[in-house]
Amino acid sequence: MTDAAEAEQPEKPAASKPAPRTRAASTSTAATSGKPMVAEPSPAAPKTPRKSAVRKKSTTSAGIAKPPAPREVVLVLRDLSKRFGETVAVDHMSLSVPVGSIFGIVGPNGAGKTTTLSMATGLLRPDGGSIVVHGADVWKDPVVAKRNMGVLPDRLRLFDRLTGGQLLYYAGTLRGLDAATVRRRSADLASAFGLEDALNRLVADYSAGMTKKVALACAMIHSPRVLILDEPFESVDPVSAANIIEILQNYAGAGGTVVLSSHSMDLIQRICDFVAIVVSGSILASGTMDEVRGVGSLEEKFVELAGGRRTAEGMEWLHSFSD
Repeated sequence: MTDAAEAEQPEKPAASKPAPRTRAASTSTAATSGKPMVAEPSPAAPKTPRKSAVRKKSTTSAGIAKPPAPREVVLVLRDLSKRFGETVAVDHMSLSVPVGSIFGIVGPNGAGKTTTLSMATGLLRPDGGSIVVHGADVWKDPVVAKRNMGVLPDRLRLFDRLTGGQLLYYAGTLRGLDAATVRRRSADLASAFGLEDALNRLVADYSAGMTKKVALACAMIHSPRVLILDEPFESVDPVSAANIIEILQNYAGAGGTVVLSSHSMDLIQRICDFVAIVVSGSILASGTMDEVRGVGSLEEKFVELAGGRRTAEGMEWLHSFSD
């Protein structure tokens, strides 16, 4: 009986201690005796410093200008080369374009910009090197690679005996879109580019700027991962150019990538995240806009690398007039 009485005594404190359980639910697992209940708060103390340490790390990483993890690359040119007879158009060029960026390619006339973009899009076969778009080789797996691209080539020839609406429908169905999707996207693109009133007119009757806009709309209709645009703002008025810039910036902001060439240094400097300066088929400078232009403007850096300005001499005859 004395042993039974001693066994019953611990049951009374256990029944009288539900109150501490309501104060801290975590102490219920250690309620086998009275003393551990008192020592239970001590393991909870280190939890607060751990949380604050994690926050400090995230704050530190957020303050770093260049994150340690490299950005994903969507377009890679490796050791690309092209000759036309004795002329070297592209001389072992290598370039990587990050996802979600607007990448500008600038250079003087005849520098190899159009040749490079033509090879990158599969329109011109290189003599050497490789091009990879979103993991697919342009020449070994062209169907997959070209599905991921939207292209606006130089001196593009359109089916100008079609209306603007018919041309967009043709471009969409060629990319495998169903009729309803093509019509919906055509309407969206026409509205964005200000072509609503021109969709029923023949493309042959379009101005140079309108032709450029409908060609850009055709390049975008299938929502590609990469847009490769050769001189997209040529012959485009300032209002339309501003609309196109906004469309491209929103596209890049959503994870798309734009590669474009232009002779407008101011435009490239304003809208591009990365830039490459190409001279005589070689890249002389490449990187972020700030890295390439340095303390001056992009135009100043371009003139410096391209050989500087030439002084016009020996043209005094131009100062006297023929009449």
